[in-house]
Amino acid sequence: MVSPPHEAMHRIFQHDPGLFSRVSRFLGVDIPKPTGATALPTDLTEASPVERRVDTLLRFETAEQGPFLLAIEAQGKKDPDKPASWAYYVAYLWTKYRLPTALLVVCQDYATAKWAQQPVTSGPAQMPALTLRPLVVGPHNMPVITEPDEARADLILASLAAITHATEPVVNAILKALSTALRDAPEDIADPIVEFTAHGLGNRPAKHLWRNLVATDLSFYKSYISEEIRDEGREQGRAQQGAQDVLLVLEQRGLDVSDEVRTRITECGDPEVLRHWLARAVTAPSAEAVFEGE
Repeated sequence: MVSPPHEAMHRIFQHDPGLFSRVSRFLGVDIPKPTGATALPTDLTEASPVERRVDTLLRFETAEQGPFLLAIEAQGKKDPDKPASWAYYVAYLWTKYRLPTALLVVCQDYATAKWAQQPVTSGPAQMPALTLRPLVVGPHNMPVITEPDEARADLILASLAAITHATEPVVNAILKALSTALRDAPEDIADPIVEFTAHGLGNRPAKHLWRNLVATDLSFYKSYISEEIRDEGREQGRAQQGAQDVLLVLEQRGLDVSDEVRTRITECGDPEVLRHWLARAVTAPSAEAVFEGE
């Protein structure tokens, strides 16, 4: 199953194709500013039954060098099979569209980025028929945007900075700068950035900070992720209150509540389970009996 971070790492370029020309300066390549960009079908399957799909495919138009294609792949970890697939994508697209084709790989950790940017050659060393040299975006070359004014100048780039630095301690400062910058942004601009950032963080610890920032700093937004965050906050509040109710009943009845029992009750995040325990707490002969049968 494709993970939310995987989707965010390449779909952010679909949302704003011009992001690539702004990112290219951090990659040390001179890419002409596009005059137009079009998202193309990502299905690269031929007549054979093997299905092949690139994550995102964009066609750029430039005044200086004409059109070119950019295949974008999100890569979460090292995969020895990937370089052969990437070489196929580039060769197939070059053959199909007869256009220069580049490959951009987006990573979220240094080890994967270092692996992905190594040139891979098809053929013996003395006869390199095809050499693949991906451009790689990752924490090693993406900017660390920690000032709201800098984030405000390019909100999409700031979101990508947060996504690519998701495993780094500096991501907290990036998220705070981005949430501050988004306060001034129109809702139709802010909403997709909120969601891209949330999905890009995945289940990493920084997701909790981002959700809290969105729930407070951006409370007037009504996007799917914003509503989800507020729902989670309300759910957590109900769970905390439910745990307090169970403990109060047990203590008022004079029952001994061990540290183990207290921890199990306070760490339960399901209001329905806590409601069930509350009903048992009224008549249970001991605190431990609240959990009988479970």
